[in-house]
Amino acid sequence: MNKVSTKVELFFDVFNSQALSSEEKERIYKNLGHRITKAQLLILQVDESRSQHRNKEEAIKRFIGLVETALKVPKKRKKTKPTRSAIQKRLTTKKKASLKKEHRKRPDID
Repeated sequence: MNKVSTKVELFFDVFNSQALSSEEKERIYKNLGHRITKAQLLILQVDESRSQHRNKEEAIKRFIGLVETALKVPKKRKKTKPTRSAIQKRLTTKKKASLKKEHRKRPDID
């Protein structure tokens, strides 16, 4: 066991940050709300390496990655209609399946 603690904790005050606009702060809070404390701090802990310097670098990398992904604006979905040929193809395959099942039945004797 290590006798010296090399864990690094990174604290970032989201709402008092001057580097972010109010929209960006809201987006971060929405996407990373589960990681933000009641004191409105984003906390990252890294203790993977035995070197505190490496842990600092890793914490910074993770922080930058988290913030970048939280700030990405998702693309709006464009509504599209299925093509006429796609509709026709779907209906013909349904009809084939229906006929296949119909042929499995016993013939009616009237």
